[in-house]
Amino acid sequence: MTRLTLLFWQSMVAVVALALWQFLTTVPVFGKILLPPFFFSNPVDVASQIIKWFTTGVIWKHLMITLLESVLAFVIGSVGGVLVGFWFARQPRVAAVFDPYVKMINALPRVVLAPIFALWLGLGIWSKVALGVTLVFFIVFFNVYQGVKEVSRTVLDNGRMLGMSERQLTRHVYWPSALSWMFSSLHTSVGFAVVGAVVGEYLGSAAGLGYLIQQAEGVFDVGAVFAGMFVLSAFVILIDFGVTLVERRLLVWRPTAEGRG
Repeated sequence: MTRLTLLFWQSMVAVVALALWQFLTTVPVFGKILLPPFFFSNPVDVASQIIKWFTTGVIWKHLMITLLESVLAFVIGSVGGVLVGFWFARQPRVAAVFDPYVKMINALPRVVLAPIFALWLGLGIWSKVALGVTLVFFIVFFNVYQGVKEVSRTVLDNGRMLGMSERQLTRHVYWPSALSWMFSSLHTSVGFAVVGAVVGEYLGSAAGLGYLIQQAEGVFDVGAVFAGMFVLSAFVILIDFGVTLVERRLLVWRPTAEGRG
Protein backbone atom coordinates (compact mmCIF):
# COMPACT_ATOMS: atom_id res chain seq x y z
CA MET A 1 0.00 0.00 0.00
CA THR A 2 1.43 3.37 -1.01
CA ARG A 3 1.64 6.25 1.45
CA LEU A 4 -0.99 8.20 -0.52
CA THR A 5 -3.39 5.25 -0.46
CA LEU A 6 -2.82 4.78 3.25
CA LEU A 7 -3.47 8.48 3.90
CA PHE A 8 -6.69 8.24 1.86
CA TRP A 9 -8.06 5.33 3.89
CA GLN A 10 -7.04 6.92 7.16
CA SER A 11 -8.88 10.08 6.13
CA MET A 12 -11.93 8.07 5.09
CA VAL A 13 -12.13 6.46 8.54
CA ALA A 14 -12.22 9.94 10.11
CA VAL A 15 -14.79 11.23 7.60
CA VAL A 16 -17.13 8.25 8.10
CA ALA A 17 -16.83 8.47 11.89
CA LEU A 18 -17.60 12.21 11.93
CA ALA A 19 -20.47 11.83 9.46
CA LEU A 20 -21.99 9.05 11.56
CA TRP A 21 -21.60 11.16 14.70
CA GLN A 22 -23.28 14.14 13.02
CA PHE A 23 -26.09 11.95 11.71
CA LEU A 24 -26.84 10.25 15.04
CA THR A 25 -26.89 13.55 16.94
CA THR A 26 -29.04 15.54 14.51
CA VAL A 27 -31.27 13.19 12.49
CA PRO A 28 -34.11 11.30 14.22
CA VAL A 29 -34.08 7.55 13.69
CA PHE A 30 -37.49 5.95 14.18
CA GLY A 31 -38.69 9.24 15.63
CA LYS A 32 -35.86 9.58 18.14
CA ILE A 33 -32.37 11.07 18.10
CA LEU A 34 -30.12 8.24 19.24
CA LEU A 35 -27.34 10.48 20.61
CA PRO A 36 -28.81 13.51 22.42
CA PRO A 37 -26.73 16.62 21.51
CA PHE A 38 -26.74 17.76 25.14
CA PHE A 39 -24.63 14.74 26.09
CA PHE A 40 -22.74 14.09 22.83
CA SER A 41 -22.63 17.50 21.07
CA ASN A 42 -21.92 17.18 17.31
CA PRO A 43 -18.96 17.69 14.95
CA VAL A 44 -20.24 21.04 13.65
CA ASP A 45 -20.48 22.57 17.14
CA VAL A 46 -17.11 21.07 18.13
CA ALA A 47 -15.45 22.48 14.99
CA SER A 48 -17.05 25.88 15.66
CA GLN A 49 -15.65 25.89 19.18
CA ILE A 50 -12.14 24.98 17.98
CA ILE A 51 -12.24 27.72 15.31
CA LYS A 52 -13.46 30.23 17.90
CA TRP A 53 -10.61 29.33 20.27
CA PHE A 54 -7.97 29.80 17.59
CA THR A 55 -9.43 32.92 15.95
CA THR A 56 -9.85 34.72 19.28
CA GLY A 57 -6.45 33.50 20.48
CA VAL A 58 -7.88 32.11 23.71
CA ILE A 59 -6.28 28.70 23.28
CA TRP A 60 -2.69 29.72 22.53
CA LYS A 61 -1.76 30.41 26.15
CA HIS A 62 -3.24 27.10 27.32
CA LEU A 63 -1.67 25.20 24.43
CA MET A 64 1.81 26.58 25.12
CA ILE A 65 1.60 25.73 28.82
CA THR A 66 0.52 22.16 28.11
CA LEU A 67 3.20 21.89 25.42
CA LEU A 68 5.90 23.05 27.84
CA GLU A 69 4.76 20.64 30.54
CA SER A 70 4.51 17.72 28.11
CA VAL A 71 7.90 18.34 26.49
CA LEU A 72 9.64 18.66 29.86
CA ALA A 73 7.97 15.49 31.15
CA PHE A 74 8.80 13.65 27.93
CA VAL A 75 12.46 14.72 27.85
CA ILE A 76 13.18 14.22 31.56
CA GLY A 77 11.31 10.91 31.75
CA SER A 78 12.85 9.59 28.53
CA VAL A 79 16.43 10.54 29.39
CA GLY A 80 16.05 9.14 32.90
CA GLY A 81 14.46 5.94 31.60
CA VAL A 82 17.21 5.42 29.00
CA LEU A 83 20.07 6.03 31.43
CA VAL A 84 18.69 3.96 34.29
CA GLY A 85 17.45 1.18 32.00
CA PHE A 86 20.84 0.94 30.30
CA TRP A 87 22.65 0.98 33.65
CA PHE A 88 20.44 -1.72 35.17
CA ALA A 89 20.85 -3.93 32.09
CA ARG A 90 24.65 -3.61 32.27
CA GLN A 91 24.75 -4.11 36.05
CA PRO A 92 22.73 -7.27 36.85
CA ARG A 93 23.50 -7.09 40.58
CA VAL A 94 22.19 -3.54 40.85
CA ALA A 95 19.07 -4.56 38.90
CA ALA A 96 18.50 -7.54 41.19
CA VAL A 97 18.74 -5.37 44.32
CA PHE A 98 16.39 -2.64 43.10
CA ASP A 99 13.99 -4.86 41.12
CA PRO A 100 11.24 -5.12 43.80
CA TYR A 101 11.38 -1.39 44.51
CA VAL A 102 11.08 -0.47 40.83
CA LYS A 103 8.06 -2.74 40.48
CA MET A 104 6.52 -1.34 43.66
CA ILE A 105 6.86 2.29 42.53
CA ASN A 106 5.59 1.44 39.04
CA ALA A 107 2.48 -0.15 40.59
CA LEU A 108 1.46 3.10 42.33
CA PRO A 109 -1.64 4.71 40.75
CA ARG A 110 -0.46 7.93 39.11
CA VAL A 111 -3.71 9.77 39.86
CA VAL A 112 -2.97 9.30 43.58
CA LEU A 113 0.44 10.92 43.06
CA ALA A 114 -1.03 14.03 41.42
CA PRO A 115 -2.26 15.71 44.64
CA ILE A 116 0.99 14.75 46.39
CA PHE A 117 3.05 16.45 43.68
CA ALA A 118 0.74 19.47 43.89
CA LEU A 119 1.39 19.62 47.64
CA TRP A 120 5.16 19.29 47.22
CA LEU A 121 5.68 21.41 44.09
CA GLY A 122 2.66 23.71 44.09
CA LEU A 123 0.10 24.28 41.34
CA GLY A 124 2.64 25.50 38.79
CA ILE A 125 4.03 23.52 35.87
CA TRP A 126 6.45 21.36 37.88
CA SER A 127 3.76 19.30 39.61
CA LYS A 128 2.37 18.41 36.15
CA VAL A 129 5.86 17.69 34.83
CA ALA A 130 6.54 15.38 37.76
CA LEU A 131 3.34 13.45 37.11
CA GLY A 132 4.21 13.12 33.43
CA VAL A 133 7.74 11.95 34.27
CA THR A 134 6.40 9.09 36.41
CA LEU A 135 4.36 7.90 33.42
CA VAL A 136 7.10 8.25 30.80
CA PHE A 137 10.06 7.01 32.85
CA PHE A 138 8.88 3.47 33.48
CA ILE A 139 7.73 2.87 29.89
CA VAL A 140 11.14 3.87 28.53
CA PHE A 141 13.04 2.20 31.37
CA PHE A 142 11.51 -1.26 30.87
CA ASN A 143 11.90 -1.12 27.09
CA VAL A 144 15.54 -0.01 27.14
CA TYR A 145 16.34 -2.56 29.84
CA GLN A 146 14.78 -5.33 27.76
CA GLY A 147 16.43 -4.06 24.58
CA VAL A 148 19.90 -4.27 26.06
CA LYS A 149 19.18 -7.68 27.59
CA GLU A 150 18.02 -8.96 24.19
CA VAL A 151 21.37 -8.32 22.52
CA SER A 152 22.40 -11.33 20.42
CA ARG A 153 24.97 -13.44 22.24
CA THR A 154 26.51 -14.34 18.90
CA VAL A 155 27.11 -10.68 18.04
CA LEU A 156 28.59 -10.07 21.49
CA ASP A 157 30.90 -13.07 21.25
CA ASN A 158 32.02 -12.01 17.77
CA GLY A 159 32.72 -8.50 19.02
CA ARG A 160 34.79 -9.73 21.92
CA MET A 161 36.64 -12.15 19.63
CA LEU A 162 37.57 -9.18 17.42
CA GLY A 163 39.02 -7.44 20.48
CA MET A 164 36.31 -4.83 21.06
CA SER A 165 36.46 -3.09 24.43
CA GLU A 166 33.43 -2.70 26.68
CA ARG A 167 33.13 0.90 25.53
CA GLN A 168 33.10 -0.20 21.89
CA LEU A 169 30.59 -2.94 22.64
CA THR A 170 28.34 -0.38 24.34
CA ARG A 171 28.52 1.98 21.36
CA HIS A 172 28.34 -0.52 18.50
CA VAL A 173 26.34 -3.42 19.96
CA TYR A 174 24.32 -2.59 23.09
CA TRP A 175 23.23 0.91 22.06
CA PRO A 176 21.96 -0.02 18.54
CA SER A 177 20.10 -2.97 20.05
CA ALA A 178 18.38 -0.70 22.58
CA LEU A 179 17.46 1.99 20.02
CA SER A 180 14.62 0.09 18.37
CA TRP A 181 13.10 -0.75 21.76
CA MET A 182 13.65 2.81 22.95
CA PHE A 183 11.84 4.46 20.04
CA SER A 184 9.02 1.95 20.32
CA SER A 185 8.54 3.14 23.91
CA LEU A 186 8.94 6.81 22.98
CA HIS A 187 5.94 6.68 20.63
CA THR A 188 3.85 5.40 23.55
CA SER A 189 5.44 7.84 25.98
CA VAL A 190 4.39 10.89 23.94
CA GLY A 191 0.74 10.25 24.79
CA PHE A 192 1.51 9.53 28.42
CA ALA A 193 3.53 12.74 28.80
CA VAL A 194 0.54 14.73 27.58
CA VAL A 195 -1.83 12.67 29.75
CA GLY A 196 0.29 13.44 32.82
CA ALA A 197 0.25 17.16 32.06
CA VAL A 198 -3.49 17.28 31.32
CA VAL A 199 -4.50 15.19 34.34
CA GLY A 200 -2.40 17.45 36.55
CA GLU A 201 -4.05 20.53 35.02
CA TYR A 202 -7.47 18.94 35.39
CA LEU A 203 -6.95 18.34 39.12
CA GLY A 204 -5.59 21.79 39.88
CA SER A 205 -4.31 24.63 37.69
CA ALA A 206 -5.17 28.02 36.27
CA ALA A 207 -4.22 27.32 32.65
CA GLY A 208 -3.63 24.54 30.14
CA LEU A 209 -5.78 22.24 28.00
CA GLY A 210 -6.74 20.21 31.07
CA TYR A 211 -7.93 23.42 32.71
CA LEU A 212 -10.00 24.30 29.62
CA ILE A 213 -11.64 20.87 29.62
CA GLN A 214 -12.31 21.03 33.36
CA GLN A 215 -13.90 24.48 33.04
CA ALA A 216 -16.09 23.28 30.15
CA GLU A 217 -17.26 20.28 32.18
CA GLY A 218 -18.12 22.60 35.05
CA VAL A 219 -20.70 24.44 32.92
CA PHE A 220 -21.88 21.30 31.03
CA ASP A 221 -20.41 22.56 27.75
CA VAL A 222 -19.98 19.16 26.08
CA GLY A 223 -18.95 20.74 22.78
CA ALA A 224 -16.01 22.49 24.42
CA VAL A 225 -15.03 19.26 26.18
CA PHE A 226 -14.89 17.39 22.87
CA ALA A 227 -13.11 20.37 21.28
CA GLY A 228 -10.45 20.19 23.97
CA MET A 229 -10.02 16.46 23.41
CA PHE A 230 -9.68 16.91 19.63
CA VAL A 231 -7.07 19.63 20.06
CA LEU A 232 -5.28 17.38 22.52
CA SER A 233 -5.31 14.48 20.07
CA ALA A 234 -3.90 16.62 17.24
CA PHE A 235 -1.30 17.91 19.66
CA VAL A 236 -0.14 14.35 20.47
CA ILE A 237 -0.02 13.37 16.79
CA LEU A 238 2.26 16.34 16.00
CA ILE A 239 4.68 15.46 18.81
CA ASP A 240 4.65 11.81 17.76
CA PHE A 241 5.46 12.89 14.20
CA GLY A 242 8.52 14.70 15.55
CA VAL A 243 9.62 11.52 17.33
CA THR A 244 9.16 9.59 14.06
CA LEU A 245 11.43 12.02 12.19
CA VAL A 246 14.16 11.60 14.82
CA GLU A 247 13.70 7.82 14.73
CA ARG A 248 14.15 7.72 10.95
CA ARG A 249 17.29 9.80 11.29
CA LEU A 250 18.89 7.64 13.98
CA LEU A 251 17.71 4.25 12.70
CA VAL A 252 18.59 4.81 9.05
CA TRP A 253 20.75 1.66 9.23
CA ARG A 254 17.78 -0.57 10.14
CA PRO A 255 16.46 -2.67 7.23
CA THR A 256 12.94 -1.88 6.03
CA ALA A 257 10.11 -4.38 6.29
CA GLU A 258 10.46 -5.16 2.56
CA GLY A 259 14.14 -5.95 2.99
CA ARG A 260 13.73 -8.38 5.86
CA GLY A 261 13.44 -12.12 5.62
